[in-house]
Amino acid sequence: MRFPILTLSVLLIPVLPAAEVVKAGAGSYLNGLPAGVKGPPEMIYKTDEAKGPMPTNDWWSSLAWMPLSDAMFPHPLAVKAVESGLRVWYPGSAIAASEAAIMGGGGEDLVIGHSAVAEFSEARVADWSDWFVTAQMGEKTKGMRLTFGHGSPFVFAEYAGGDPVVTLNQEATLFHGGEKDAVLGVKMGARYYGLFAPAGSTWKGIGTKSLVAVTHGKSYFSIALLPDDSAATLELFRKHAYAPVTDSKVAWSYDEKSATVTTTFSVTTKPHEASAPGTLLALYPHQWRKTNASLSGKTYQSVRGPMKLAAGAGFSTTAALPAVLPSLPLTPSVDKTELRKNLALDLKDPPQLTGDTYWLGKQLGKWATMIPLAEQAGDTAAVEECTRRIRTAMESFLTAKDPADTDVFAYEPKWGTLIGYPASYGSDQELNDHHFHYGYFLRAAGELARRDPAWAAKWKEMLDLLTRDVVGTNRQDKMFPFLRCFDPYAGHSWASGHAKFGDGNNNESSSEAANAWFGLLLLGEATGDKALRDLGAWLYATEISAIEDYWFDVRDDLHPASYTPSVVTMVWGGKGANGTWFSGNPEAVHGINFLPVTGASLYLGRWPGYAEKNYTALVKENLAGDTAAALKDKKPAPSHDGTGFDQWADVMWMYRALTSPADALRMWEKRPADFKPEAGNSLSATYAWLNAFKDLGTLDKDVTADTPFAAVFQKEGKRHHVAWNLGSAPIIVKFSDGTSVECPPKSVKMKP
Repeated sequence: MRFPILTLSVLLIPVLPAAEVVKAGAGSYLNGLPAGVKGPPEMIYKTDEAKGPMPTNDWWSSLAWMPLSDAMFPHPLAVKAVESGLRVWYPGSAIAASEAAIMGGGGEDLVIGHSAVAEFSEARVADWSDWFVTAQMGEKTKGMRLTFGHGSPFVFAEYAGGDPVVTLNQEATLFHGGEKDAVLGVKMGARYYGLFAPAGSTWKGIGTKSLVAVTHGKSYFSIALLPDDSAATLELFRKHAYAPVTDSKVAWSYDEKSATVTTTFSVTTKPHEASAPGTLLALYPHQWRKTNASLSGKTYQSVRGPMKLAAGAGFSTTAALPAVLPSLPLTPSVDKTELRKNLALDLKDPPQLTGDTYWLGKQLGKWATMIPLAEQAGDTAAVEECTRRIRTAMESFLTAKDPADTDVFAYEPKWGTLIGYPASYGSDQELNDHHFHYGYFLRAAGELARRDPAWAAKWKEMLDLLTRDVVGTNRQDKMFPFLRCFDPYAGHSWASGHAKFGDGNNNESSSEAANAWFGLLLLGEATGDKALRDLGAWLYATEISAIEDYWFDVRDDLHPASYTPSVVTMVWGGKGANGTWFSGNPEAVHGINFLPVTGASLYLGRWPGYAEKNYTALVKENLAGDTAAALKDKKPAPSHDGTGFDQWADVMWMYRALTSPADALRMWEKRPADFKPEAGNSLSATYAWLNAFKDLGTLDKDVTADTPFAAVFQKEGKRHHVAWNLGSAPIIVKFSDGTSVECPPKSVKMKP
């Protein structure tokens, strides 16, 4: 999430002790917030038993930010804490799509309530694990604890001081059971639910909309969304209905030789009655495409596409690490004199060395992209100037001089987060976008570390703090939550800290998320930190899998046919939207999922057919908009052929080069003399990129290498192999097509 910023009218600014400077290696940060700045709310809606830093930027975050909650979309279910209990519905039952969005339906199926509590004033976070959460509604002695999570068709409940009540909000019939049966099957049109009371329970209210389970003092209960109303399906779910999930854990690994990442999902359950091992989990498309799980054949619909049901204590997925490079090589078509001229133009104006964490971050990213180009061009002065700028800006931000300092990172202890000031786009009050902002810092640090590992070692403690804030990996970390910005089950990051929206959480700029994970991969490889490198590889590969399915639908098998745009610009919990927070300009609608264009952006060309489709749609939408504006102003209709981009034109050309570098170069050569690139891009990067693709052709995604920084391109039937060696000793990079490339230390090598 990025624009605009939405806040609660009752937002409270925390009153904290005076900030103190804390040393961290060569740097330092503030413990506490500087005087006069804004921070997240004082109130966190959690129970006293909920221990550890509160996760934010999750699908269920609104539960911690407001007295009840907004809509939450664990899929295949959707839930919302309301005064009468937990509202449950199946948004996949009525998916509609148009030019504007892919929308889930429902919202009024049933409410799980409590026989002794008519209204709840709050739902508090009581516990959480990697993709499940538990909410406490009411008191310990008279209330209910509700557990639900990604992929789970169940809501598990524990009751105290009363019995379960299920209020049906739609016309319903029973397809199984009656008042003397513990298990009921409820049908609402084409939606089916199982209600699982403890053995020996009976029901009151059969034939009405209020069903009360008489449990005779037993505390457990669950409901489940069923794929169908068959007796076999109901029995399958009954075998798991009395074993609530008490823990969920994700683990990952990166195998360098096979260029793959493996993700393992495991759950722990606590049976109250005789139960089958494990639980039931519905896998998203990016999971079931790449899993070892034995799928049941049962399917749910969702705004992400079909979810396929599996049973057991977990499953794993294996995905290829997409090709990534610190920089493209300078190919024969790159005139080094022309490149140095562009580098000089990029560096001629006084630099922005201060600013908020997003816009300064973009400058850091721009200079980081320029360094390896200047290095290959033999432009020592440009290398030194870019390095000086990055070091000056970053070292200032990574050093807290006094408690009143600005351009500083400050630790906010109540929420357990590191906030960079000046902040922007709600990164302070709402904890938005930390992976976007800090990702630029980490990527720039990775570029400095590639050339100067000693610098990274000196500033390691502060860089670790940024990493821990965005995607900490230690579940026992007392300062930061686990994987704050990354949702391991959904397979992608979330931008909003609070998720207080009717459509759940959201993530717009998938490419800036990929940029952050590239930064970790680069920093880990450059410093020899294999755990950090493997984390970056896992995050990057997983996020790209999600981007290809949910943002781009590169296989054209997930987005409904009635959704006519070529891209979902913003993924929400409850929808996929064709629009941005900040602009309806087609260049922005498409380009926010392209930028920043770097050596980590090669994945945009993994599916050339899709890249061509996306670009063609962009040009068509841009021309239509210009034509409409001309008609409104009573001017002649424009006749441009794709060159009429009025925003981020350089980014559009770089995307075009993935499939037609000749066309991209044609537009580049027609640029005006005073052309200014996008704020995070440069003339030199654009020039080098366009000419590289002219020489190399399109990306060949099917050939991998035994190092994370390698790529293969194909032009006119001929392959070009590129490899970077970040180490201090020569290596031989082996590609899966049998080609080997001898790569000298700290250099890039291309063959042929």
